[in-house]
Parts: sequence; C-alpha cells; structure tokens
Amino acid sequence: MCYDVKTSLEAQLKRAKRSQDLKAIDEIVEKLGPLTDLPLHHASGFSHPEVLIYTNEDPFYPMVATWGLIPYWVNSVEQQKKIWNSTLNARVETIFEKPAFRDAANEKRCIFYVDGFYEHHHFNNNTYPFFIHRKNNEPIALAALWSEWIHPEHGGIINSFSIVTTVGIGMMTKIHNNPKLKEPRMPLMLANEMEEEWLSSSADFEKELRGLLSSNGNVVLQAHTVGKLRGKSYSGNIESIAQEVVYKELQLEDLNF
Repeated sequence: MCYDVKTSLEAQLKRAKRSQDLKAIDEIVEKLGPLTDLPLHHASGFSHPEVLIYTNEDPFYPMVATWGLIPYWVNSVEQQKKIWNSTLNARVETIFEKPAFRDAANEKRCIFYVDGFYEHHHFNNNTYPFFIHRKNNEPIALAALWSEWIHPEHGGIINSFSIVTTVGIGMMTKIHNNPKLKEPRMPLMLANEMEEEWLSSSADFEKELRGLLSSNGNVVLQAHTVGKLRGKSYSGNIESIAQEVVYKELQLEDLNF
C-alpha cells in the first residue's frame, strides 16, 4: 500500500526550515526545486516521481530522489526496470532480510515528507479513495530507505527511495481493507520526536526500531473520501483532487473514526 501521495515543496522544506538557514532554504528552492516534479497533488509511485528526501548523511539538506528504490547491486537497465515497481514500499517486518532493502535498512535511512496519502477502501465490490492527512494539517514524516545507484551505461548517479510500511492501526484498520491482503497496512509515520532516531546510525537500530513502531500511533490522522483516482473520471494531478467527495452508498457502512 501507500502507492499514492500528495506533497508540496512547502511540505518538503519542513525539515530544512528547522535549521533556520534562510540562505540554504533559498538555495534548495532555486537549485533543487526545478529538478523535482513538485507540487504533486496526486501522484502514483508507479510514475516514479522526482521529489526531495532527507537522508542520514545530511539530515537537514535534502536531495532529489526518485520513488522506487534501485539497489546499488543492480547491474543493468533491464534489471533496474524489472525491480523498480516492486520496491515502492518496503515492509518494516522484513527490511533487514530482503536483499533489496537490507543494506539500506542498516546504512541508508531517510525521511520523505508528504501533505498526505491516498488509500482505497473496498465496499460492496467497489473501491473508494480516501485522502489521509494529519489532523493539524502539518506534513507527515514518512520513514523511508534510500539507495545510490550508478547507471551502467552513462555512469550517472540516480538516488532512489522506498516508503517503509507497517501494520495498519486506528482508522487505517477500517480504510485499508483490501480483501487480497492478510492485514491492513499503512506507511510508517514518524512522530516529531522520533525523526532523529530514524536517521541515526546506531549499530543496534534493528532493536531500537520497536520503539519507533510503538510511536506510530502518536501521529493523529484525519480522512475523507475524494474523487476517483483511476479510470476515465480521474481528474489528474490538479489541486482539487484532494477535495472531499461524498459517496452516499458508503453511508450504509459504519466508518466512524
């Protein structure tokens, strides 16, 4: 899950602004902003958008990265294209085991800021998209993994990332009810006080991760249904895509949260 997000340049600058270095912020906007696909009112990870991430190597100055982690050991463009769509998300339960994520989980963790994310809810053989965001409308810090890949044909460096997901809790247990999945999922959201711990390079991080998972519920969420994000009625990457759309048939279902 978490294949669809909404994020703006303002949200992506949240961490940089903590340093209160106005010159650095202006530099990010001027030099890095044009290299991204921002703003993304709605973007699917399968389109591999270019955004900003904050890495453990430079926690307050972002880098441009594409969504869909490319492990450093990928040795051909064909292999890169084959793996790209399967690394949009990384299940937190297996990031220290899966070859695609193992090295990044230990050495290359990052944060991806979004205004919110979209998730599809299943009801009576139909799907209904929800937009989920923080109740206080502050950006959400998503835990992610990143990689630096050297293109085998031209030697250029491509930075990429994967959003870490965990078991859904709270309202996500009702919204994310895909019958094909064994359990509800959601992105691993970092409470403000946990961001530094995620970016730390502790040798015992695998053990410390338990504390981060328990803090996931500290991010208070709010949700509403929006217009269709697939098919002929899809409006595209426009600002109004996140506006509330009411589906009368959903009122028959108990979705109190």
